[in-house]
Amino acid sequence: MIHGACNTGTCFLTTPDGRPGWAHNFADSGLDTYVVDWPGHGRSPMRANFLTMSTRDVRDSIACLLRQIGPAILLAHSAGGPIAWSLAEELSDFVVAIVGISPGPPSNLLQAMPPDSEGDTPREELDNGLPISAREGELFWVDRAFVQAHWFAGPQAPADAAEKFFRSVVPESPTVINERFNIDGSGLSIREPYLVADRPILIVTGDSDPRHPRSFDQKTADLFNAEFVWLPSRNIHGNGHMLMVDSNSHVVAQLVINWIKERTMKDRAATVRQSD
Repeated sequence: MIHGACNTGTCFLTTPDGRPGWAHNFADSGLDTYVVDWPGHGRSPMRANFLTMSTRDVRDSIACLLRQIGPAILLAHSAGGPIAWSLAEELSDFVVAIVGISPGPPSNLLQAMPPDSEGDTPREELDNGLPISAREGELFWVDRAFVQAHWFAGPQAPADAAEKFFRSVVPESPTVINERFNIDGSGLSIREPYLVADRPILIVTGDSDPRHPRSFDQKTADLFNAEFVWLPSRNIHGNGHMLMVDSNSHVVAQLVINWIKERTMKDRAATVRQSD
């Protein structure tokens, strides 16, 4: 489980209103589950070069883990998306499948954006995921208003738990933020999309996520020939960006667990039949 920018693995371990997080849901279903913290986040020590740490650095750190534990299914949220797509291209034999939860796209799908001198003002461009930029050389922080409007939005956000969620937010490398939104063309791109598409991929998006309208994540799904679940199509409504902490998080978790078991078991059976 790969968290996104300004977050930690805590978002998968527990919800701000005290329920067990997705890591417990997945482990209870029989899936061996690893929850990572990016370098400088949560339990991982902050590097001396944190202010220039890139998405590529985070990718390379997770690649080290994959080489240790063996092939795995990557579940990536938000800015973890580009990391998962890149791992599938660079370390193909170690990525069995990918689940993108409101995932950031590869920069192939994002217009290169000029730096914003204000540094913290969303540009009203839905087609580009409401990009923001960060001032290089300074820690990037989000305030309560930003979290409330963009991450803890939607009817399914647990009532009266916004402040507890905000306490889990951490500072981010400005380089990571600028790469996520392809500022100055710095984003993490994919050279050969077909290499990523050569495995089961699921993308899941809610209907109350201002940075991930349906058409935005559909483009990522189309690029990688992924299965795309727009949650209202499954009669699941009101979910924002943080699907794993919403009040109906267990419902979304079960949807993903069922997909993982169905798709990985099908593919494994097909491989056995072919080898016979």
